[in-house]
Amino acid sequence: MSLPFGIAIVRGSSMEPTYVEGDRLVVRYSRRVHQGRPHVVRLPKGPDGPRPVAVKRITRRTADGWWLSSDNPSGTDSRQFGAVGPDAVLAVVLFRLPRRLPRRGRT
Repeated sequence: MSLPFGIAIVRGSSMEPTYVEGDRLVVRYSRRVHQGRPHVVRLPKGPDGPRPVAVKRITRRTADGWWLSSDNPSGTDSRQFGAVGPDAVLAVVLFRLPRRLPRRGRT
């Protein structure tokens, strides 16, 4: 039996300033959408082929599916590829784990 929770690691800058490269997010695997919250989603293929699984904010429901938004205005989101279907939603982000502090040398 698999657990409904997992860890997602942020890659890229599309969700800055909310999440930054290397942030570790606790997620709950579910296709149930929490509008306004960040989710782990499967993005549609782009002109260069498959896009990676990503963290995006689900902002609204349209006739074509869910509208995804990046928190960073220059990020890739539904402005480029349109709405995504319900099967694209993999998990909801519950919270970010504390960022790791650099180790200090011993004295």
